Amino acid sequence: MKKTLVPVAALALALAVASCGGNNNKKAAEEGGVPAYTVVNAEQVDLSGFTKDEDGFIEIFDGKTFNGWRGYGKDRVPSKWAIVDGCITFNGTGGGEAQEGDGGDIIFAHKFKNFIFEFEWKVEKAANSGVFYLAQEITTKNDKGEDEYEPIYISCPEYQILDNENHPDSFLGVDGNRKSASLYDMIPAKPQNQHPYGEWNKGKIMVFQGTVVHYQNDENVLEYHLWTPRWTEMLQNSKFSEEAWPLAFELLNNCGGENHEGYLGFQDHGDVVWYRNIRVKEL
Repeated sequence: MKKTLVPVAALALALAVASCGGNNNKKAAEEGGVPAYTVVNAEQVDLSGFTKDEDGFIEIFDGKTFNGWRGYGKDRVPSKWAIVDGCITFNGTGGGEAQEGDGGDIIFAHKFKNFIFEFEWKVEKAANSGVFYLAQEITTKNDKGEDEYEPIYISCPEYQILDNENHPDSFLGVDGNRKSASLYDMIPAKPQNQHPYGEWNKGKIMVFQGTVVHYQNDENVLEYHLWTPRWTEMLQNSKFSEEAWPLAFELLNNCGGENHEGYLGFQDHGDVVWYRNIRVKEL
């Protein structure tokens, strides 16, 4: 099932005409300066088949299979992702965000609302990746009237994964807000306690009723609050501002959608990265 959503500015109009079909929604969206888009509501994974420990954490990666995982906008895991020595790894070629060949971002196919997400990660020298949360699958129409998927990162926050010492993105942004564990391009992770490339790091993200906390190597490195005036202000000061990228601003300003829930995922940025000990606890 697909559900068409519209920008905040056109929400009242959309509610008034929702029973009349999608054309009015599309018109309202376009008049609001944001292209009409669709949130693709695909079938979700049943969590009852996954192992839960005594602390309530669900192991969403068993170290052997991609059970529950698929590519963003796909019904399978792209072949550039593999399982090696109990880790999810991406076979990068240094292609950046081009997502060449059979690549692309991956998601665990269940939407979470309030949760603690834990994982361990390491990268090759000068590598870049990211962890997404509250993600949606978003499509818009191309010039031929065909559905095309928008990038996952315009719908959700990103916990940056990076070799801080050797990747150039580390030196861009403001005050280190593109270094590892940062809220990408918005809030820097402090203290910056990353272990060097080739070594394992612990990552953790907590989301509870709009409060978000990033942890790196067992330290709280940042905290912020979604769906607040301050959140909107941060978006306006980022690469996702209303002027620079209206669709991204609209989606991120209401990230998680009407139910404030979304997918967890890992980014294909063209570089070699490993993830393991991946688990989530619903709050």
